[in-house]
Amino acid sequence: MEDAPSTREDEPPAGGTDFVCRRCGACCRWPGYVRVTHEELDSIASFLNMPVRELTEAYCRLTGDRTGLSFIEKENGSCVFLAPDNRCRINPVKPRQCAGFPDAWSFPGYDAVCRGTRASP
Repeated sequence: MEDAPSTREDEPPAGGTDFVCRRCGACCRWPGYVRVTHEELDSIASFLNMPVRELTEAYCRLTGDRTGLSFIEKENGSCVFLAPDNRCRINPVKPRQCAGFPDAWSFPGYDAVCRGTRASP
């Protein structure tokens, strides 16, 4: 089992990356899919104390290529799990895609809008 991502703003997340998230929410507002696996859905449903089917029906959609599921977006385009204070409502069990930002994935020009920084050696 992977370590849960860090929830403190002043330290890098678990997993060895030196990126320090400042909770600006830019990555959670970027358009596109937040793909989730069946295992991730199981963890998220358990964390939210709801059946997987209910989670899937309320918060997921089939991707355009019909190869998987993605979270839906709010009307403003942000991730459905982004809280008003820019915190992820499912942070301890967020998908690998989210936990891997910006090292495993990023978007063009993310460093111009993201307030995250690299930890000093």
